[in-house]
Amino acid sequence: MQFDVILEKDNLLLYINGLLTTLKLLGISLSIGLILSIPLAVLRVSSNKLVSGPVWLFTYVIRGTPMLVQVYLIYYALAQLEWIQERWNDVWPWVYFKEAVFCACLAFIINTTAYTVEMLAGAIRETSSGELEAARAMGMGKWMTMRRIVLPSALRRSLPAYSNEVIMMMQGTSLASVVPNVFDITGAASSVYSKYYLPFEAYITAGAIYLCLTFSLVYLFKLAERRFLAFLQPRKH
Repeated sequence: MQFDVILEKDNLLLYINGLLTTLKLLGISLSIGLILSIPLAVLRVSSNKLVSGPVWLFTYVIRGTPMLVQVYLIYYALAQLEWIQERWNDVWPWVYFKEAVFCACLAFIINTTAYTVEMLAGAIRETSSGELEAARAMGMGKWMTMRRIVLPSALRRSLPAYSNEVIMMMQGTSLASVVPNVFDITGAASSVYSKYYLPFEAYITAGAIYLCLTFSLVYLFKLAERRFLAFLQPRKH
């Protein structure tokens, strides 16, 4: 094992830049995905099939296909269409499709949105009847109940499931390395491997970084659950 190669300044900087790229991809994807998933989850639980049907189809297709295929379709298919490339330089939003990071982010946003929608929709459906009756007793209408009672409660109860989604997305960002010019953690490891032909050292280092990120996320979500789900904990007598 030649881990001293990994500790060289240039290679350490490569992994640090890869870590920053991974965190950037994860932060953008999760932030936008969560914002999009809240209204889509409300539509998903609608009794009107014309409203809930398209959302169901979206989540069904995205959750039923591999994320790698989605990344390929966006970067190697959609972004390479002649019609889009003709508008790369001056027409919004097609100007962003020439950026590899944007294409990777778009794939991750679409993927995490689909999974988060179903999590939130399930939590909304499981809202206790007591909460709804209390809201009606206070004179709240349907949308006020949804905004002030149902959604806050569903978001809190979705924390354990959402923590798994965040960890899966963090690990899924490694697929960004298949897109040219996106050097995340896995991309940094591939670069070190191709330069020094040290596969074990390069990828073990990448795996260790992902493992540290996973434990950090688990710890943060445990703190969040302790704070926001305290009312679900058994009382100590």
